Amino acid sequence: MTADRPVALVTGASSGIGEATAHALVEAGFEVVGTSRKVSGSTAREGVTLLALDVTSDDSVDDVVQQVIKRFGRIDVLVNNAGIGASGAAEEVSVAQAQRVFEVNVFGLMRMIKAVLPHMRDRGRGRVINISSVAGFVPNPFMAVYVSSKHAVEGYSESLDHEVRDQGIRVLRVQPGPSNTPFDANMLPADTPLSIYARQRAVFDQVMEEQMRGGDAPAVVAKAVVAAATDRRPKLSYPAGSIAARVSVLRRFVPARAFDKTVRKLNRMT
Repeated sequence: MTADRPVALVTGASSGIGEATAHALVEAGFEVVGTSRKVSGSTAREGVTLLALDVTSDDSVDDVVQQVIKRFGRIDVLVNNAGIGASGAAEEVSVAQAQRVFEVNVFGLMRMIKAVLPHMRDRGRGRVINISSVAGFVPNPFMAVYVSSKHAVEGYSESLDHEVRDQGIRVLRVQPGPSNTPFDANMLPADTPLSIYARQRAVFDQVMEEQMRGGDAPAVVAKAVVAAATDRRPKLSYPAGSIAARVSVLRRFVPARAFDKTVRKLNRMT
């Protein structure tokens, strides 16, 4: 069958930004399929069809995309939201742990895009919306691995957009600032902690908790995703929330030395 309404596929939709995004897209008139590793089979929640998905598995990705095409006949919007965080000094994070982060945040995103692009190309239109972060264009000490994964998402997204734009497909980024979600509580801790970083790592943990609890509601990010999905003339990137918007401006216009000092001050580094 072919759905009358546009169809959106949202990864990591069981909680936080993904859940808010799925519901916002339903309200905007989309048929929405959300995915999560924790879903058992196929279920429905508040107008969202939920499917089990492991973005680190080629077979799982291909199976979910085929299920959506079989049921709805189309995928108009792909929202790549699934991701994991990692904290700790770069020296404290093993290569294996860094590979785990990239496997989800970068290669999982690539798997989803490669599976969906042929269907969008056949219809001559579609939008891929990658949930990046302000960490995709600014540094954040004690999150080097996560930050580098989001820098990769930024570069991949912008480059890919040029490749597929002539096919009627756009690849866009939504860049949240701190959001009031359990993200910080679910980050992978460094697997090889070193005493030399212990004091500053504890300061970072406090700063992160304060930023997250004072951050934007997930609905703020969801609103930016809906705009990216529906704007007639979409922007390349959508900073989501007041903090993200300010940081985006500061990064472009503040001299590098002054910006560097600001980063250290915000993270309470001497």
